[in-house]
Amino acid sequence: MTDGAYYTKQYPDLFSEIGISHELIKKKIDETFNTMFFDPEDKLYFEMGKDMGYIMDTGNNDARTEGMSYGMMMAVQMDRKDIFDRLWLFSKTYMQHTKGKYQGYFAWSVATDGTKNYDGPAPDGEEYFAMALFFASSRWGDGIPPFDYSAQAREILRHCLHQAEIVKGGKAMWDNSNYYIKFVPEAAYSDPSYHLPHFYELFALKADEQDRPFWKKAAEESRKYLHMSCNKDTGMAPEYAKFDGTPKLLFRDYEFYSDAYRVAMNIGLDAAWFNKDNSLGETVDKLQAFFSENTKLGEYKAYTITGKPFDEPAMHPVAIIATNAAGSLAAKGKYRHQWVKDFWELPLRKGERRYYDNCLYFFSLLMLAGKYRIYI
Repeated sequence: MTDGAYYTKQYPDLFSEIGISHELIKKKIDETFNTMFFDPEDKLYFEMGKDMGYIMDTGNNDARTEGMSYGMMMAVQMDRKDIFDRLWLFSKTYMQHTKGKYQGYFAWSVATDGTKNYDGPAPDGEEYFAMALFFASSRWGDGIPPFDYSAQAREILRHCLHQAEIVKGGKAMWDNSNYYIKFVPEAAYSDPSYHLPHFYELFALKADEQDRPFWKKAAEESRKYLHMSCNKDTGMAPEYAKFDGTPKLLFRDYEFYSDAYRVAMNIGLDAAWFNKDNSLGETVDKLQAFFSENTKLGEYKAYTITGKPFDEPAMHPVAIIATNAAGSLAAKGKYRHQWVKDFWELPLRKGERRYYDNCLYFFSLLMLAGKYRIYI
């Protein structure tokens, strides 16, 4: 038996631990959500017609499976079925392939009118879609297609594992030999920030029965992979990594960069929900110590995972603060409360690059308030 919230139904509230009242916490969550979804200047959410909507990547002026599935998770956590259904209908209508080698998968980027920019999928979108749909099923109940949420979630996961059997030329999103999620279905490498063992624990309860042992094993192996890929001194993970955990350079020479910031947040939520690997908290301790002892708050660069800075500012400094703070759910070190305090005082990002930072900001806010809940 572990002491994660899945077992105890008690969610850690680190904001209360540092003396913030429940009233102020609720106010901040509500104001943040309302800004991101409804503020005329700063929102990410846009409605289309009478029954659809999308989350815009404001830095690239497109809608991505990352943002769409994030928006659905935010909506189910905030009990906004209306928003959830709009986002899901847009995703089903414009992003999900109905034929070809990507049948059942979602094009990772579309224009805001729904035109596909790329056909290929990004597996982090599929895993968030599936988890958000399972939560919606439990919270609101299944409706008629495509709002039969649990059936839709199971279908997504079926494709993720069995695409090669379902369609000619298809490739699965998880590697059958090591249980790792791939960066893209065709890749023989991964992205550490895609590894969500806390989701896989729940997929092992809700996916097709024959696939449940796979998901249980995937949770175990993903925790091991996070140990393999995070640097032993700095706690930094690379954006992309080979199956042995070593960094893989794809688009740039930087290793600890945008995708990689999510790893600390994921470790934090896994600890809050399941708490099956206390030693992952030591990774967050090292990460927090590196930034606390070697940088000024918000003045971050691109880095190697050994902590060597490049002459390149971090594109998403707000995201670093937010996710390092969310990692405090797993951390035990001397900086864990300071990161929570710094994050509490941090405003949402404004401007064209606000999308990624503010998505991770809102998730981290929910996590640290004990309001990122399991609905199964």
